Amino acid sequence: MSLLEVRMFTVQPGRRGEFDRISRDGTIPMMRRWGIDVVSYGPALNDEDGYALLRVFASEEERVGVQERFYASEEWTENYEKPVMEMIADYRTAVLPLDAALRERLGR
Repeated sequence: MSLLEVRMFTVQPGRRGEFDRISRDGTIPMMRRWGIDVVSYGPALNDEDGYALLRVFASEEERVGVQERFYASEEWTENYEKPVMEMIADYRTAVLPLDAALRERLGR
């Protein structure tokens, strides 16, 4: 069964525009190069410091494994880890089963 990962970030006040730019120009394209299925991402409409990232994984093992490799990569650690982590005040992750109906609605 596939999984939908919903990650909600609280970005440091005044830093969301920069966080979005780095996401759009850097980290999201990098995730996609690593084969991570990014469904959606962007600033939250209901929270001026909120930012969302939705990703689909084939299994929990894939989700954990690809993230361990991704976040340990030289590209991440040298280019993104420090600036991105300095902008994040907090984040939460929810993992949900991706049933057939939701998969169809997401076009996955």
